Amino acid sequence: MKKRILAGAILVLISGHAAAKTWVLTDADTSTELGNWHMSSTQLKYSGENFSIDQKVLHGGKQEGSKVITITSKDGLTIMLSPTRGMDPLKVTGHGIRLGWDSPVNEVVNPAYINLESRNGLGWLEGFNEMMVRAGFEWTGHPVTKDGVIYTLHGRAGNTPASKVEVTVEDQAPHEIRIRGLLKEHAFKKSNLEVWTELRYIPGQDSFTLHDVLTNKADYPHDYQIIYHSNFGTPILEKDARFIAPLESVSPFNDYAKKGLNNWATYSGPTKDFDEMVFNLKPKADSNGKTIAAVINSKGDKGASIEFDIHQLPLLTMWKNTDTLKQGYVTGIEPGTNYAYPVTVEKEQGRVKQLQPGQSTEFTLTYSLLKDSAAVQKVEQRVKDIQGNEVVKIDEKPIAVE
Repeated sequence: MKKRILAGAILVLISGHAAAKTWVLTDADTSTELGNWHMSSTQLKYSGENFSIDQKVLHGGKQEGSKVITITSKDGLTIMLSPTRGMDPLKVTGHGIRLGWDSPVNEVVNPAYINLESRNGLGWLEGFNEMMVRAGFEWTGHPVTKDGVIYTLHGRAGNTPASKVEVTVEDQAPHEIRIRGLLKEHAFKKSNLEVWTELRYIPGQDSFTLHDVLTNKADYPHDYQIIYHSNFGTPILEKDARFIAPLESVSPFNDYAKKGLNNWATYSGPTKDFDEMVFNLKPKADSNGKTIAAVINSKGDKGASIEFDIHQLPLLTMWKNTDTLKQGYVTGIEPGTNYAYPVTVEKEQGRVKQLQPGQSTEFTLTYSLLKDSAAVQKVEQRVKDIQGNEVVKIDEKPIAVE
């Protein structure tokens, strides 16, 4: 049974006892838009870990009209995400550590001001500053033009405003918070894909989970791709910082990356004219298909990790962009269904997946802020346990040429 309270756009879900409260912040079907909005554990009269949830509408410059939702947990994480920009997490902080990076793009750019086809298909870069951006879902990877169609860099998802946004808080402790958003990639005769994104967070914890469900709503099969482009800079990324993950193999993305194979898993400090190096990784998983990847600072007392399922996301891209701080000093840990080559290359090599009419698929990733050496050591041990005695295969030849 569902009871609707219109004044606060609150839905109280009832099953014996009230299980959760839900606020609809945006709904294109009903022209609902709450704009600036606030809710807190104090208002809800919840005991335990204090938290608040805020939506703010931004003004000025290219961020005019963009929305940011912020979850604040007193002893846990502060998580910022943007319903205007694909429901993607912008920045996460906690314990004096940040998950995210410093991009020259310092506004939450409204997609209305971005032309994805500009700069020969690189217009996506004009809004790129998120901690995690969904690259997909119709296609992803480097731009390419084929048969008169421009496949722009990393697809449209990250520049798609959510058509519906809901915030749910569980009534029972520990009061899990869920922020859901509906992304639509609809085009007459071309695409009818929908994605329900969901960010789940329990106040006081140092981890949060993303759970996405992608559905082909069309009457015909449709290809899809997804890369979870997860980006980390200072204070975790620094000279002698390390990337770790249990792996079957590593290969360079292109000939330029071949030069960095000998130290591909360690990072330099900010280096002018470094350019970017990309490595294609095949992750190794435990008996349940779970694996983990992390970037750790030089002292081993802080880091960020991502846990995911190789049945859903079988491949992993590692992006090293250790350019200057102003240019964008950042590394990417990018679980995906494919690598970052153009969609034409990925299709030729059999890495593009397809959904049948009405079919859905899902993706679950858990991000953790590693606040101290104990948290880092726990992840390092997990990597060692999964890796076992298997030696990582190093392939010197790129698997494809753009």
